Amino acid sequence: MYNYLDFEKPVADLEGKILELKKLADNGEAVDVGEEIARLEKRSREALRDVYKALTPWQRAQVARHPDRPHCVDYVRELFTDFTPLAGDRGFGEDDAIVGGFARFRGTPMAVIGQEKGNDTKSRLKHNFGMARPEGYRKAVRIMELADRFGLPVVSLVDTAGAYPGIGAEERGQAEAIARSTSACLGLKVPMVSLIIGEGGSGGAIAIATANKVYMLEHSIYSVISPEGAASILWHDSTRARDAATNMKITAQDLLAMKVIDGIVAEPLGGGHRDPGAVVAAAGEQIATAFEELEAGNMDFREHRREKFLAIGRDL
Repeated sequence: MYNYLDFEKPVADLEGKILELKKLADNGEAVDVGEEIARLEKRSREALRDVYKALTPWQRAQVARHPDRPHCVDYVRELFTDFTPLAGDRGFGEDDAIVGGFARFRGTPMAVIGQEKGNDTKSRLKHNFGMARPEGYRKAVRIMELADRFGLPVVSLVDTAGAYPGIGAEERGQAEAIARSTSACLGLKVPMVSLIIGEGGSGGAIAIATANKVYMLEHSIYSVISPEGAASILWHDSTRARDAATNMKITAQDLLAMKVIDGIVAEPLGGGHRDPGAVVAAAGEQIATAFEELEAGNMDFREHRREKFLAIGRDL
């Protein structure tokens, strides 16, 4: 059984009945339930298709935050080999919200940086729910500078509600760290590809996503602030997050139309959490294609990024 979202109730009811019938069959009940199971499975697939072809922006935000969705460490484990993580910013300490280091992607050495939320209480606390502190962004800068020095491409996996807003983080220069990380992305002489795998929240995301090519998974979101945060500011009521999500244009489909991103990676029916292996494999194919296109373009990667981000909004 999956962790069902509120709007998935019709699917949850059908899949619950299927599970009950399968238990009857496993227990040796003298009832032929094969036909009924097949009928319910067909109805379940149809219901899932109907639900997911008409998702609202707020519902997509819920899918993007699904606890069973593949996280950064899952992508690193499945797509990269010989991963050697780097720790610490050489100034204050280590930040587990940012995972980064060097690895091989289909045989090619490169740097990989990502935000990790964790998948249970212990790991979520360890990774601070993917909300990086200044030392995390300074670690990202350190990795990017090393990649630039050795001519290694950079890939980033974005999944954060935003940078950590705690007092300690602010005292240690959170805004400055985000700005320097963004600047480091823009200054790379090597190609960089970013993929938003869940949430892309505010400066916490853009700090490692100012890339030559930026892609989003089909049900991910990308915005200057979370829907709850926007609702608190606009209406002083965080419960109006649904309204904020609708008006903020946070979905991959909206952002592709506005040319903020370069493409969308399709997810399995029902979201990436229903088939993690498939969505990770699709992401790997998109990353490979993006680097091939960049290398074939024989371009100045710094100038390409500069023009790309200056062009956002010009034609709107």
